[in-house]
Amino acid sequence: MRKSESQTAARVHLRPGFVWDTQDAYLFDIDGTLLRDPDRIHFDAFASSVKRVTGFEIALAGVAIHGSTDTAILREAWLQAGMPAEILDQQLTAILDVMGSTVAERRNEMHLVRMPGVEDALRHLAARGALLGVATGNLEMIGWIKVEQAGLREWFRFGGFSDRFPSRPELIGNAALKARELAGTAASVCVVGDTPRDIAAAHANNLPVIAVATGHYSYDQLLEHQPEACATSLADLLVAAQVDQ
Repeated sequence: MRKSESQTAARVHLRPGFVWDTQDAYLFDIDGTLLRDPDRIHFDAFASSVKRVTGFEIALAGVAIHGSTDTAILREAWLQAGMPAEILDQQLTAILDVMGSTVAERRNEMHLVRMPGVEDALRHLAARGALLGVATGNLEMIGWIKVEQAGLREWFRFGGFSDRFPSRPELIGNAALKARELAGTAASVCVVGDTPRDIAAAHANNLPVIAVATGHYSYDQLLEHQPEACATSLADLLVAAQVDQ
């Protein structure tokens, strides 16, 4: 089991020449990066929505969840249950709609926890004129619900979600296009995430990435994937920046 943030020594690595807080736009992952969702409301919505729409049963045990997307998780769980892909294709839109409405109906039961330093980091970047967006594997309705319930909605002007993009590299690429539509075609765009898949998706789109070890993966595990910046938390990244000034 990973050590808790309070038990983990603060560590920060910056690639030489990369200044983490001078990018024009930032794409923040949600789960594990902005917040922690200790409830099973979103998690349980996969199986309950499939059951409600199709009558079939799926389970997420054995499915690679961390750094994946809702649409990819759903498909992997479906195929793991041994059901034909064409049935899912026919029912996918209905299942996703039910997932969104299920979470929306239970939004007030969520007890979301902000990750260390999140609001301070968002305030710091916004004060420097950066455009802030989310780029998450969540469905759009679910992603915005989490951000709103965590009290962070005011910071974000746009988002990229998995409704139409089961592949995280495609999702990140689409979100980067949105960022440049708002910030200018030459805008520098940086991804902020907590998994190796976030790092790989950013690099697949030639984007720098800030990796934070506030999710499932440790600092050392993330550093192996060569992010431009790596920190035990956004709070630690901010402290390191203040020390360097």
